[in-house]
Amino acid sequence: MTLAEAKTVLEANGQGHVLKFWETLTSVDQEALLAQIATLDFAAIKRMQTMLQEAGTPAAAASAFEPAPVEVPEGSTLEACVAKGEELLRAGKVGVLLVAGGQGSRLGYEGPKGAYPIGPITDRSLFWFHTRKLVGLNKTYNTRVPFYIMTSDTNDAATRAHFEENDYFGMPREDVYFFVQGMWPALTPEGKIILDAPGHIFMSPDGHGGTLAALERSGALADMAKRGIEQVFFFQVDNPMVEIADPAFVGIHAAKNADMSLKVCKKRDAHEGMGVVVVRDGHYAMVEYSELSDEQMERTNPDGSLWLAYGSPAIHMFSYAFLKAEAERDMPLHLAHKKIAMVDETGAIVKADKPNGYKFEKFIFDVIPNAKTLVNLAFDRTQEFSPVKNAEGNDSPATTKRDLQAKWRGWMDVAGIAAPEGMAVEIDPAYALNAAQLKAKGLQIG
Repeated sequence: MTLAEAKTVLEANGQGHVLKFWETLTSVDQEALLAQIATLDFAAIKRMQTMLQEAGTPAAAASAFEPAPVEVPEGSTLEACVAKGEELLRAGKVGVLLVAGGQGSRLGYEGPKGAYPIGPITDRSLFWFHTRKLVGLNKTYNTRVPFYIMTSDTNDAATRAHFEENDYFGMPREDVYFFVQGMWPALTPEGKIILDAPGHIFMSPDGHGGTLAALERSGALADMAKRGIEQVFFFQVDNPMVEIADPAFVGIHAAKNADMSLKVCKKRDAHEGMGVVVVRDGHYAMVEYSELSDEQMERTNPDGSLWLAYGSPAIHMFSYAFLKAEAERDMPLHLAHKKIAMVDETGAIVKADKPNGYKFEKFIFDVIPNAKTLVNLAFDRTQEFSPVKNAEGNDSPATTKRDLQAKWRGWMDVAGIAAPEGMAVEIDPAYALNAAQLKAKGLQIG
């Protein structure tokens, strides 16, 4: 983009102030600013401005809702689901999509969150465990499951380097597809783009809902089509317990010809910070925990169980056709009033002591109402969900390592492998994906 082109598009959209300090910038900073301007989506910015104008309008009262029904397949039904999922895996019809744009700063770790060391013995990273599960799937089903990894501007280079340094953890390099999450500017209450330096636009990630547009923009959807992918497993980077593309989940999703399926689990307590899937006005929807009243969260059924018993840990299946269609649709925007450092009229950077600007995001669960068929599959969180979110307390490295140990020791019990009490254990997913595979190895300790 040239300076003249930048001036034209900015002035046409009422954002000419972005070039106010142009003459004071170095040539390097000028080029960087032009590159930023070239990425701006002014149609989206217009939607953001409209949202700001309507922010003071009283919201319509939310319609009443009921908890969504949950599937718990058993017996021959479960066997049929597993068989269907295994058939699709063998046929190379399943892809895996990982959202991994975050940093490990909340854990006191400098670098991509996926590079955080979580192995109880080896300190192997979250990325290691996730990728080795795909290696295990490839071995088990004599297939090639492609791995699509969404990074961010902040951690893309470091994520790629982590994979390079570890020889892609045994995955074929051509089957690992990195793509970068979109970034959006923040706006002042008046709808003006915020500069956080004289030659730099403040940008922030466009949310996990931005995955869809990034898939399209990056060519990842086209790659899926070329490979003949029909079903896509979606998860987030912080959960090393996740059963990636497990056949039962893949199978029930495909058997019901669902556009989208979600794994849901019993909440730890009434106030656990998990969204819940509901039925509202005849359509499925996600209600975030922050939108629920204490009464709704604490309401119980006649048998004493929670009315909203199941939460979503963001483990999903999508049909490729649904992903493709949703990538071409404008998603709802969500705004957050934040403290943002910005330049004043002189170009000096001023730190905010109270919220002074608005960030905008898209949420992946906003596609739920568009799904003609949706499945909510219940799972046992002790086997599949223990995220690393906090430095201490619940959902911390200590609790995740504890839960990994318990899971693997359970496999060893099933496999008839005795391990001394207190001895740390760790199982490479490429060696065994489950207790049955571990038992087949005939391993003995001692």
